[in-house]
Amino acid sequence: MSYQVRYTKEAKDDIVRLYGFLIEHDILAARKALDAIRKGTEFLQDFPFSCRKATPEDPLLREMIIPFGARGYVVLFEIEDNKTVTILAVRHQREEDFH
Repeated sequence: MSYQVRYTKEAKDDIVRLYGFLIEHDILAARKALDAIRKGTEFLQDFPFSCRKATPEDPLLREMIIPFGARGYVVLFEIEDNKTVTILAVRHQREEDFH
């Protein structure tokens, strides 16, 4: 079964923020980070249930770790139904928590 992956405005804003931070330091790294996030989220089209649960109370709210360099990114998403996955937020692993 293939899921449609969509992004909330907040998740899109997170990606822009993360890209903006990297582009100030290294344009190539910024492009590679976007590519890593894109490839990671494409995985959700087929295997959203393989990612860890974000909370024990809600089995449909999940987190995906996307490796990038020595650290990586964490994608918070919700499996809406049997057709849709919604990405709620994206953060760098060194950030405190989701915004």
